[in-house]
Amino acid sequence: MKLTVVGGGSTYTPELIDGIAGRRTSLAVDEIVLVDPDQHRLGLVGPFSQRLLEHAGHPAKVRTTSSLEEGVEGASAVLLQLRVGGQTARASDETFPLTCGCVGQETTGAGGLAKALRTVPVVLDIADRVRRIAGPDTWIVNFTNPVGIVTRALLQEGHKAIGLCNVAITFQRWTSALLGVDPATVELEHVGLNHLTWERGVFVDGVDRLPELLADHVDGLAEHIGIDGALMRRLNMVPSYYLNYFYNHDAVVKKQLDSPPRAEVVAAVEKELLDVYGDPSVVTKPEQLSQRGGAYYSEAAVQLVHALTGGAGAERHVVNVQNRGTLPFLPDDAVIEVSSTVDGSGGTPLPVRPVEPSISGLISHVTAYEHLALEAAVRGGRDRVANALLAHPLIGQHAIADRLADELIAQNRDLLPWVKGA
Repeated sequence: MKLTVVGGGSTYTPELIDGIAGRRTSLAVDEIVLVDPDQHRLGLVGPFSQRLLEHAGHPAKVRTTSSLEEGVEGASAVLLQLRVGGQTARASDETFPLTCGCVGQETTGAGGLAKALRTVPVVLDIADRVRRIAGPDTWIVNFTNPVGIVTRALLQEGHKAIGLCNVAITFQRWTSALLGVDPATVELEHVGLNHLTWERGVFVDGVDRLPELLADHVDGLAEHIGIDGALMRRLNMVPSYYLNYFYNHDAVVKKQLDSPPRAEVVAAVEKELLDVYGDPSVVTKPEQLSQRGGAYYSEAAVQLVHALTGGAGAERHVVNVQNRGTLPFLPDDAVIEVSSTVDGSGGTPLPVRPVEPSISGLISHVTAYEHLALEAAVRGGRDRVANALLAHPLIGQHAIADRLADELIAQNRDLLPWVKGA
């Protein structure tokens, strides 16, 4: 099987390779192609990835190319992990909203919209070329943020796509350690949208252990997630750490104003990682990679590709898929993040019990924003950008939305197709 990674020059890529090396008997990959326009990064990440596989005794061969067409031809699955504009654009996403007192973050709020506007046109172009070269049956696994909006764009255009995030698997692994059980025995009742999710149940061998977690481990949960334990007990669920931007917005903004943007930290880690990757004596995953983010990304991605390519029959995964009536208060074509049955035909959401009003309103609100964000990304236009910002629950005031729209466009002028050259 041939697996293609678009954005393969990312410092994330060795995480994926390490996951493949650990699944030698269950994921029959014999060729991995890393596609990236950055030849320097490919020249470091590619050879290091090959050394990781060889050290693990895995027979797969790694190739690198800057040609998407060459990279995807004959691929069984194409994994997207792009960052349009790099860490420079991310730094902008994390700072320009702060001037209006709004949270600066690359996947939500005004920064998240900026990332979506840059990313969706590029991803749709890539997907069209994948379909033309590799064929319509080739799976596109999207790990590119904002995952929900980007995946919805792909599905809206009829691509064979599914979205993946590492939030659920990270929570599964962390809580299994708290409970002292095998992670494979833990099933989550995970519901919401990408980066807007809650765990409403943590089942071990069919028994819900969430009450135990909230009773005996709530302080650890609060420290790990950054959300007050009393609130979790009142909600009777565990929000993802991204809910901090909603539940603790003003405190987060205050902290961001006094701290360097995450992009600066990541850029420094990436430089260090690339230096390590370039050392021919290094044949195992470096410790610094854990500082890059994306914990358990490799395991989630490899398990999902395994299920999609028919290697394991039906498996349960938390993925981003079309709603199709699963959450009756959302449109069918909305993309939700829930536990699903995944096999060679894709992901089918598992039934979800009625969602509490304490979270359904926020889910609906953000879904409406995502619809408008996608409209702006596909069709362009300053007013569409402003309307999406106005609909976002973290903004919602027209004067601020208008100001942020103008600043967003100014910051991204060379990266937005409908603005560039205008």
